[in-house]
Amino acid sequence: MTISRWNSPSIPYLPARRHFLSDVGLGFTGLVLGALLYKDGVLRAGANLETARTRRPEAKARSVIWLFMMGGVSHLESFDPKPALNKYAGKKISQTPFEGVLKLPDVNMNFRRFDAKPQLDTRILPLQIGYRKRGKSGIEVSDWWPHVGDCIDDLAVVRSLWTTDFNHSAQLQFNTGRILLDGREPSLGSWVHYGLGTLNENLPSFVVLGRPPSDFGGGVASHTASYLGPEHDGIPLDVDPARALPFLPRKSGGYRAAQQKELALLQRLHKLSAVEYPNDPNLRARIKSYELAFRMQTSMPEVVNLESETRETKSLYGLDRPETCPFGKQCLVARRLVERGVRFIQVYHGGAADNDNGRWDSHGDMGEHAGLCKEVDQPIAGLLKDLKRRGLLESTLVVWATEFGRAPNVDLRTPGGSKDPNARKGRDHHIYGFSAWLAGGGVKGGVAHGRTDELGFHAVEDRHYVTDIHATVLHQLGLDARQLEIPGRRRLEIDIGKPIYEILT
Repeated sequence: MTISRWNSPSIPYLPARRHFLSDVGLGFTGLVLGALLYKDGVLRAGANLETARTRRPEAKARSVIWLFMMGGVSHLESFDPKPALNKYAGKKISQTPFEGVLKLPDVNMNFRRFDAKPQLDTRILPLQIGYRKRGKSGIEVSDWWPHVGDCIDDLAVVRSLWTTDFNHSAQLQFNTGRILLDGREPSLGSWVHYGLGTLNENLPSFVVLGRPPSDFGGGVASHTASYLGPEHDGIPLDVDPARALPFLPRKSGGYRAAQQKELALLQRLHKLSAVEYPNDPNLRARIKSYELAFRMQTSMPEVVNLESETRETKSLYGLDRPETCPFGKQCLVARRLVERGVRFIQVYHGGAADNDNGRWDSHGDMGEHAGLCKEVDQPIAGLLKDLKRRGLLESTLVVWATEFGRAPNVDLRTPGGSKDPNARKGRDHHIYGFSAWLAGGGVKGGVAHGRTDELGFHAVEDRHYVTDIHATVLHQLGLDARQLEIPGRRRLEIDIGKPIYEILT
């Protein structure tokens, strides 16, 4: 399926002559039919439907829940533990049999300097928590993740990711494929919205929960649409029913009737403007946003109102515990959004007003991870278990990710932790090898794909740049990443990525 809407290379948004004549010939009925077909993945009523079907991957998922941990979760203390770190603790990497990892060309080839540079040969820091094999698959998981570890037979862990941005603007890179210096590409959720549209006219197709990255980490560009137009941006929502939306309607029924008349007037004015400015993406987005906002005023407070959920379900997500309740509510709302047809739910964890980097950024003491894991481990496992028992996991692709991992050696670069360098227990950023996992939506369970070396330094087997995760998500939704392109915006090969077929059913 060609997602490019217009095919004139010189004038963006101008339809080809045969498409224009086709639309005129079909008349109003044909235009309406074309709109309906577009939502089903066919762009024009005059298209060859069989060709469109054969060119499009078979969809295994309808929705995506994208769980993004900001600051850089340690792959070594989560889903890729390395016993060699304990064996060689206190030694420099250059003093071990693995000194060759520092000389591989990937060390410089994968690194794009934006601000700081990593320290690669400080002393090795041992694992700060134990680990064990979990589930029937026997995949090793850190003891900081006991609840998600119990779900390991439903997960496909990708242990061989790499990226290029050593700084926290890598948050933008993981969500869009580009570093901050390269400009802003559409986020993955925006591509999904652009390619598939909505399943529920009363709710956004792309919803954002949680505090987004700071401007230093790319800001809201991690969930916006860039040149695709603002109508494909993620819509931020709050899980508190009293403030789910910034501007809720008054209780008076009379006010709602007046609001309907105001909206109708705005529609007429916008349509008059649209005649003069037919290709203005901001105008199109504004018209759609007024329409959607009006419908959301009724539907959204109900979605985030969790009173109808059973006590057992609330407990499953950790709503009965103060440390798990905030993120548990977000995960439960994500499930409710999936039930109502929302395509893409992006859930952030780790954002804070007093921390531009993200709370997972444990430079001084890896012990900080213990509390952070407690906040999210049970809610994430609860989400997986709840989706599975409701029959939703088969059609919902859950992705857990972070911008990069943590280094096998101790961090002496960044202030924080003990003033004694020999007592430091933090890890620096690490771009050369780290982990993410996927579950549901046609993904194999109980699989550990790819491999880092014995120290967890380099991804050495089945290496994947971050956009391979993007391509995998799009493939499972029935979209071909190579066809998601518009005239004048040629995407690079690295932007597109390749699906990780080895983890797919």
